[in-house]
Amino acid sequence: MLPSKRIDYISMPVTGLSGRTQVPGDKSISHRAIIFGAIAEGVTHITGFLDSADTIATANVFREMGVRIDRNVDSMTVHGVGLRGLKPSSAPLYFGNSGTSVRLLSGVLAGQRFNSELIGDESLMQRPMRRVVLPLKEMGANIDCTDMGTLPMRITGGNQLHGITYKTPVASAQLKSCLLLAGLYANSATTIIEPAVTRDHTERMLPGFGCKVSTIDHTVVLQPGALSGTRVNVPGDISSATFFMVAASICPGADIVLENIGINPTRHAVIEILQRMGADIRVENLTGNQNVEPVANIQVKYRPLSAIIIPSHLVPIAIDEIPALLIAAAYAQGTTILRDAAELRVKESDRIDAMAEGLTRLGVSVVTRPDGMEVTGGSIQGGTVNSFGDHRIAMAFAVSAIGAHAPVKVQDCINVNTSFPGFVELANSLGMNIATEQSDV
Repeated sequence: MLPSKRIDYISMPVTGLSGRTQVPGDKSISHRAIIFGAIAEGVTHITGFLDSADTIATANVFREMGVRIDRNVDSMTVHGVGLRGLKPSSAPLYFGNSGTSVRLLSGVLAGQRFNSELIGDESLMQRPMRRVVLPLKEMGANIDCTDMGTLPMRITGGNQLHGITYKTPVASAQLKSCLLLAGLYANSATTIIEPAVTRDHTERMLPGFGCKVSTIDHTVVLQPGALSGTRVNVPGDISSATFFMVAASICPGADIVLENIGINPTRHAVIEILQRMGADIRVENLTGNQNVEPVANIQVKYRPLSAIIIPSHLVPIAIDEIPALLIAAAYAQGTTILRDAAELRVKESDRIDAMAEGLTRLGVSVVTRPDGMEVTGGSIQGGTVNSFGDHRIAMAFAVSAIGAHAPVKVQDCINVNTSFPGFVELANSLGMNIATEQSDV
């Protein structure tokens, strides 16, 4: 057996970031474009596709079920087989590290006539799945996970699903999207009521495939029916752009422009949070409308940051950006307070503990709570931190070195490829100084 590889980042302090660049395509939209295209009738053309480990896992699962998907550099052509055209896999369906893939596909597979088993890598096998299993059971699915509420998930096909009205116990776009996808196979409308707004890529994209979806406040109603292939243009991922927004905000003299970034209203809370901290961020050349993903260029210039209490209503729609925002907090004057973010504990890592441990190692004062933390900003000393195999933790701490007193070494960064292949090269093109170190483990 060949040894596995470990990649560490060594990030150096720098002065001044500049340039214009584009980040890779939005991961959430790329996932959904593949999923909807696969179960649509006809061909779906996807441009701007994020070619990452997570999105390729989604494509490969559908290939295992008989869907032809042609891959180019940043595009995909999906030859849809319709709602009922998927074929059973001869082996368990492997989703790698992608929680989005496995949760959304559980909704699709719950409506099939064949049996399925869903598995993932070591990290994904520990993440909570009961949140999708229980409501799918309410819809009539024959589905189970382990007693711990984790993968493997097993689905016995052939059950007719029925529409339900379901109040989600947590604000989760993955849960909402799972149930809406299952609703395509139901015999009546499916209504989802959320406790707070979450990203709405599913609701925006499905009408383009011919599905009837309506949204009022926190309630989404889907009518079952067939999908038709279409064209999907994927904008740059604002979660990926966040690392560079934070980098420019904490680097004296910085002035960068991030082009063609998706600024969906349920995703751009990161901009508001940084602006509340005093960041100089301008949104330019906005295009799009309420039924299409809005896109804009984002200019960021350095300006000293101040601590804030992060508004609770913004936390669910900035949940993936929190690790980077905590780096901004480490440079801000005062104590930044994060609450109502318990969802961070069930991501690829426990992101509250992972960020707290790393920041403490870099000399930052941190107090953790069950649902968040308090970060007292000032200066970062440099040192070695562990990413715990979490791509967003790895990139956040790579950015942390910009104004540090010494280099920051970030251990175990190979999973950055799940969401942002080419991160180091793009960061260095703007003036950061990140080296990679590879070793066998």
